[in-house]
Amino acid sequence: MRTYEMMFITDPRVSDDDVGALTEDVKKLLTAKGGEIVREEQWGRRKLAYEIDKLKEGKYTLLYLADDDGALNIAEVEYRMRQNDKILRYLTVRTDQDLKRAGMPLPTEAPPPAPEGGEAGEGEDSAEKEG
Repeated sequence: MRTYEMMFITDPRVSDDDVGALTEDVKKLLTAKGGEIVREEQWGRRKLAYEIDKLKEGKYTLLYLADDDGALNIAEVEYRMRQNDKILRYLTVRTDQDLKRAGMPLPTEAPPPAPEGGEAGEGEDSAEKEG
């Protein structure tokens, strides 16, 4: 199984409803090409690392994808994104090979169990409250 992360940045002047509609269009393209949307994250409006078309902010969307049979054509989806004026930048990264090398579970698998005992940093919160 191949897994991907696809992030795209939309123009901040576009309304939230239009960003949602644009995200749905991208998701329909991906599922029509044989992909499966595992998870979606809307990061909202954030500052860009550098100006794009004289804009300093953008609205970020992150999609986690899975492809069982290798039928997903990322190049065609990226071609459509490149033609859309509302999308400033996009990036698709294949993550399954990197996660296997790191020994981490794929996004479609169950996460590893949490360690027993106290969480790291519990003492820091109490020290901050006292001081």
